[in-house]
Amino acid sequence: MEQNNIKARYRVLSTQGRAKRGELVTVHGVIQTPVFMNVGTAAAIKGAVSTEDLEQINTQVVLSNTYHLHVRPGDELIRRLGGLHRFMSWDRPILTDSGGFQVFSLAGLRRIKEEGVYFNSHIDGRKIFMGPEESMRIQSNLASTIAMAFDECAPSRADRAYVRASVDRTTRWLERCIREMDRLNAMEGTLNPKQLLFGINQGAVYDDIRIEHACRIAQMDLDGYAIGGLAVGESHQEMYHILEEVVPRLPREKPTYLMGVGTPANILEAVERGVDFFDCVYPTRNGRHGHLYTNYGKINLFNAKYETDDRPIETGCQCPACRRYSRAYIRHLLKAKEMLGMRLCVLHNLYFYNTMMEEIRRALDLGEFFAYKKKKLEGMEMSGK
Repeated sequence: MEQNNIKARYRVLSTQGRAKRGELVTVHGVIQTPVFMNVGTAAAIKGAVSTEDLEQINTQVVLSNTYHLHVRPGDELIRRLGGLHRFMSWDRPILTDSGGFQVFSLAGLRRIKEEGVYFNSHIDGRKIFMGPEESMRIQSNLASTIAMAFDECAPSRADRAYVRASVDRTTRWLERCIREMDRLNAMEGTLNPKQLLFGINQGAVYDDIRIEHACRIAQMDLDGYAIGGLAVGESHQEMYHILEEVVPRLPREKPTYLMGVGTPANILEAVERGVDFFDCVYPTRNGRHGHLYTNYGKINLFNAKYETDDRPIETGCQCPACRRYSRAYIRHLLKAKEMLGMRLCVLHNLYFYNTMMEEIRRALDLGEFFAYKKKKLEGMEMSGK
């Protein structure tokens, strides 16, 4: 695979235990890690959040989804319009999920074969085929900064024999992804010939399968490594245990991405175990329902006690909602089903996550991560004020 000075691209700036503070240099800018990627599945953050808003709340990376953009509006259309960055007017890094998670989430609409996965579109039922080569071609058309390898995310409680067969197939798919990305990046006319590729570790909750798979993909010298198939039914303690077993087997000099995770506490625990990249729908999904993150626990603005509360969501917060509006007003907007209420709540939650990641990076720079983590967790265990 074309390496493009890969070994100089990511570097660790400081460490505390297994926790690491780093930066990843990409064609669309430098990503400071640990980082939370704001989830824009269909090239937009749910909740009427614009790219200008994302810049204002210090978003570093947007995550979009290969399958969803392939189905609508179509990756060929996005390519004709100059790629995903131009399409959504966003000049910072974008990571595209491969469509592999839809192998899990659309279980009733797909059939898995060695060549790939046959889907029925969740929108109109039309037949779709996606394998490793198709996923890479779609992501190349999107011209994202980081492409994810096509994999199967097996259920965390799946039968051991099924999981082993699934992981073996995922490894074969990864080899095909590498070959296809190498071909695409070398082609004349490719929108982003420096597109990066992250491989994905799978294995459900089986330590030995996870470890064996991590060791196999670590030999492939990829641009980064993700841990998938977690936060899909196992306990938090099981997830942390898997991280303790898997992360040390992945190259420390490459970024490590925990997919689809999670709560602020999950992120703090995973950073301690060596993870760099995160994404999760929690801040946007919870925000749209009036559930807000603060340093003193979560609050639900639908509760009657906030009806006359003229304080901001969190005193001292510098997000667009807290700088100007009261809890009472935002609660009124939510109750009246005014979109502005949902938008302000989503902006607050994303700002909270992005700011927490800045705090984590600062704590790691100062060698104070463990003290920061303890204080942050103790505060968030309160019931909200």
